[in-house]
Amino acid sequence: MTDPSRGATALLSTWHRLAATSVLLDGFHALKHAVRFRACVPVAVTTDRRAALALADELAPDVRDTLDALLSEVPEDTYRALVPRPHPTGVAALAERPSREADLEILRRTPRSAPVVVLDNPRNLGNTGAVIRLAAGFGATGVVTTGTLDPWHPTVVRGGAGLHFATTVERLTVAELPPGPLFALDPEGEDIRGLKLPDDAVLAFGSERTGLSAEIRARTDHLVALPMRPQVSSYNLATSVAMTLYHWSATGGAPA
Repeated sequence: MTDPSRGATALLSTWHRLAATSVLLDGFHALKHAVRFRACVPVAVTTDRRAALALADELAPDVRDTLDALLSEVPEDTYRALVPRPHPTGVAALAERPSREADLEILRRTPRSAPVVVLDNPRNLGNTGAVIRLAAGFGATGVVTTGTLDPWHPTVVRGGAGLHFATTVERLTVAELPPGPLFALDPEGEDIRGLKLPDDAVLAFGSERTGLSAEIRARTDHLVALPMRPQVSSYNLATSVAMTLYHWSATGGAPA
C-alpha cells in the first residue's frame, strides 16, 4: 500500500524546489487560464478538490480533465504555508515562465497583426495585471514594461488572472522596444478619434503620476490624446489602455 504521507512529502519537495524560478498561479482562474493557454504546470494544489473541479465543470469544462490530473489536495495549513496571500478558491500552482528569447522573437517579429502595449515605468502592480488581462482579451501581441516593476510579480499575475500566458509579457529598456510606429498617450496629443491605429503600432502609456518619460518622448512618432472632460486630471492606467485598444479594434483591428 502506498503511504499518503510520502506523496505529500514529494509534492511539497517539488513545490519548494521550483518556487524560486516559477510563476505563482494564485487562484482557480489563474490556473485555468494558464492551462488553457498551454503553460507548463508541474505542480498544483487545492484545499478542496471536489470544489475546484466543480468550478471547472461550471466555468472551464475545456480544461476540466487536465485540472483533474494536476490538482493534489493538501490541508489548509499546508496551502497557507505555500502562498503568501491565500486565494478564496483555495487553489495554487506553479508554472514555467516562457523563455525571454522566445518572447523577444515574438515582439520583434514583423509584420504584426496586433499592437504591442508599452507601460512606461509603471508603479502599480494591480494595474499592470489588469492591463495584461486587457491585452490578452484584445489579442494584443504583448505587453512590455520599462523601469523596475517586474511584470511577472505574483501580484501582477494575480491581477492578470493568469492571462500572461495568453500574450507576451516582458520587461525591456526603451532602447529594446519592438519595432513599429510608436504612439504615445499624452493630453497634448492629437485626438485619437481622428486616427486609425495600425496593427504594428507600439502603444505607450506613462505612469499616472509622472506621465511619459523623456526617453519615450524622444522615441515617439505620434502623441495621441484620449477624449476627456476639462478639469479631469487623468484616467486610470488600465482604463486608458482599454479605451485605446478598443479604438484600435473598432477602426479595423481584429481581436484574435
